[in-house]
Amino acid sequence: MQIMKLRLFTTLTFLAFSLIIFAQQHPKREFRGAWIQVINGQFQGMSTEKMQRTLISQLNSLQQAGINAIIFQVRPEADALYESSYEPWSRFLTGVQGKAPIPYWDPMQFMIEECHKRNMEFHAWINPYRAKTNLSTQLAQNHIYNKHPERFIVYDNKLFFDPALSENRKYICQIVTDIVSRYDVDAIHIDDYFYPYPVAGVDYPDNASFSRYGSGFQSKADWRRNNVNVLIKQIHKTVREIKPWVKFGISPFGIYRNEKTDPMGSKTNGLQNYDDLYADVLLWAREGWIDYNIPQIYWHIGHPAADYETLIHWWARNAENRPLFIGHSVMNTVQNADPKNPAIHQLPRKMALQRSYRTIGGSCQWPASSVIDNPGRYRDVLIQEYHKYPALMPVFEFMDDKAPGKVRKLKPVWTEDGYILFWTAPKAKKEMDKAVQYVVYRFNKKEKVDMDDPSHIVAITRNTFYKLPYDDGKTKYQYVVTALDRIHNESKNKSKKIKL
Repeated sequence: MQIMKLRLFTTLTFLAFSLIIFAQQHPKREFRGAWIQVINGQFQGMSTEKMQRTLISQLNSLQQAGINAIIFQVRPEADALYESSYEPWSRFLTGVQGKAPIPYWDPMQFMIEECHKRNMEFHAWINPYRAKTNLSTQLAQNHIYNKHPERFIVYDNKLFFDPALSENRKYICQIVTDIVSRYDVDAIHIDDYFYPYPVAGVDYPDNASFSRYGSGFQSKADWRRNNVNVLIKQIHKTVREIKPWVKFGISPFGIYRNEKTDPMGSKTNGLQNYDDLYADVLLWAREGWIDYNIPQIYWHIGHPAADYETLIHWWARNAENRPLFIGHSVMNTVQNADPKNPAIHQLPRKMALQRSYRTIGGSCQWPASSVIDNPGRYRDVLIQEYHKYPALMPVFEFMDDKAPGKVRKLKPVWTEDGYILFWTAPKAKKEMDKAVQYVVYRFNKKEKVDMDDPSHIVAITRNTFYKLPYDDGKTKYQYVVTALDRIHNESKNKSKKIKL
């Protein structure tokens, strides 16, 4: 029945899209992310060659779908998918924790390079507290648990760092320091795992820590929230001090609080970040301890306990002056009908809602593999409509609002490889003033230069050249080139009229 339903949506979706998408705009700036997880075992035990080939194929598919940011899981359980002197190689890479890949390679460095080749941001996704997803898992000898077992708590057949301990916070920040210092990441990212998801009737066994450190707090819940608050604040400070252009973002569970718990909460009835995971997301945004927020609104429109439309409206009103993007579940979206048009699935309606709020600057797809698999023609629709034109990343003005200088010496040159438009990078004194990308626009001879219209973007590139499409040498076009810095501030333009 589910397969027949999905096929029906696939067949009728394109017939009905015009009813919704005709009036939609194509934003020039939009966060278009996708999460690539490893904890599902999709790469576990793969050879170096096969995994590299698989990742390249995934990135190519996502690039074609208009994705401009990859959130890649690099630390699932106090281990590493990168070369680390602190933590063992992940079993989700080689199949055995502590075993290095053969032939040797560094997956995070590989992904950074491949993402940047495709003009995608790379966000290093870490889990701060989880040390084992299953107690039966064998830990490597150099795992931090084997050095300091007293700093961990067992709960729900899993192993966790005790969030109450300052030495654990210091250690987690040490890991963040190592990543940000040695790798050209664009962001550090944490998902929805803070205190663990509660098991009914089983309290998290931290009474000893509460007795030792909890004085001064009215309740254990307030104390637990403070433990997480302190870590979030410390991670943000750590990142800023090392590289002030690197962002720190989170993707929390989709419900902050229910209205029945707090009049300011959403009209929902589900697990709560604030009360159950001890994650005070709004405080973090309000205090500037996070640089972006991607709540995981994975439910469908019309869900009885957690309606997508209700939640997107709530988060849009509670962005707390920080960039807000929406986490989408691909499969949940395509497996549910649009309540106003049962012949199609919910992607058009969800995108219309998302783009109707000024406080929402984009979305992120869960998981990336589902975008690639294209159920319900999800990827096709992104390509043909919602990501039809390239999008620059949103500017994080609170991090930096100074644009780089203009590109210099813009000039077309005939070469053995064809007609190439060359330019020189603008001068810059500081790292945050440097140009790291360029935007190439094309306009017809008499067309007004409108740089707010993304349909004129022909390239976003890290190169200082662009190969021009040559026709008959008689048609005149105007090319405009701008520079982007690390925070995606855009320079003033430099233009050149060229016959092609």
